Amino acid sequence: MYNIRLLNKISPSGLERLPAGLYAYGEDIAEPDAILIRSASMHETELPASLKAIARCGAGVNNIPVDKCTQSGIVVFNTPGANANAVKELTMAGLLLSARKIAPGMKWVQELKGKGADVPGLVEKGKGKFGGPELRGKKLGVVGLGAIGAMVCNFARHFGMEVYGYDPYLSVQSALKLSRDIKYADTLKVIYDNCDFISLHVPYTPDTKGMVNEASINQMKHGVRILNFSRAELVDDADMLAALDEKKVYCYITDFPNDAVLGHPGVIALPHLGASTPESEDNCAVMAADEIRDFLENGNIVNSVNFPDVHAPRTGAVRVGVIHKNRKGVIAKITGAVGANIDNLTNKSRGDYAYTLLDMDDDVSTEAIEKLGATDGVIRVSVIR
Repeated sequence: MYNIRLLNKISPSGLERLPAGLYAYGEDIAEPDAILIRSASMHETELPASLKAIARCGAGVNNIPVDKCTQSGIVVFNTPGANANAVKELTMAGLLLSARKIAPGMKWVQELKGKGADVPGLVEKGKGKFGGPELRGKKLGVVGLGAIGAMVCNFARHFGMEVYGYDPYLSVQSALKLSRDIKYADTLKVIYDNCDFISLHVPYTPDTKGMVNEASINQMKHGVRILNFSRAELVDDADMLAALDEKKVYCYITDFPNDAVLGHPGVIALPHLGASTPESEDNCAVMAADEIRDFLENGNIVNSVNFPDVHAPRTGAVRVGVIHKNRKGVIAKITGAVGANIDNLTNKSRGDYAYTLLDMDDDVSTEAIEKLGATDGVIRVSVIR
């Protein structure tokens, strides 16, 4: 029996992937093998010794103490691409909102309530205040070409936009998803020099924190419109407000409102709606549950943010998964400690850490597992029978 603690309300579509009789789940599970989470913060949460994995129903993991988990041998999963279509659609709405003054126009129209027969005339008289340009023929720069960014690039072409994409870590898989009409920018300067609209789709890291600031904004076209459906921390709020006051930035669309930006006429703030669709929540929950199952039942790691992806078909009677430091000689110590015939070995590393899967012809003794767990450099050992 595997025990799963739920730190948020998880879509039933995901929970249905956890078979009754093999899995127990709930908010009050005391010694969980794994945790399913959406947006709840775990930074003050004690990590029980039983915990082997955490799956975030979403892409961002800033609500999870990833470094602490890594040191304890806890695998942290996310669900890249599961909410991509939802965020892409909202980004398309953001492009229209930033160009056409739709939001202030809608607010103004509501203020005409009670004017009776004068409303149509007042609308015609006042509508000029809410004009804005078409998207067709304008240049869009997409920063980050992962699952969401690639979809944004491709869909924006249907608006007739000329699209530039930038991503210094562009994978072959992501590149294959891009339309051949997308212009690849090898530097951010190409985006800043050319684009009328800039949409951010990168993760929050020490390198991307405050990437939109006074220095970068000064390199952009005058009157640029900036969309942030990625993370609040990517934008320096004070610098953004100053640029809006000077009309260097014409409009800032953010899905991450805070007190600093609210109330400014150049800001359109949405209440973090990016992944708030039933389809997205279902997709994320299903992917997260499948990741947890494959890890607990087979030792496979797919879509981890802190350990290498290792996925191999089971070939032996027993499978042993070993999370360890990426050091010279550790694998030899691991194979020497198990004391059984190894049918297959798969190993991959990621930075300072590595993961090794061993398929054994015979069962492994308790003494051998204890010896393996005590081996220098080994962090955690899981035995799957």
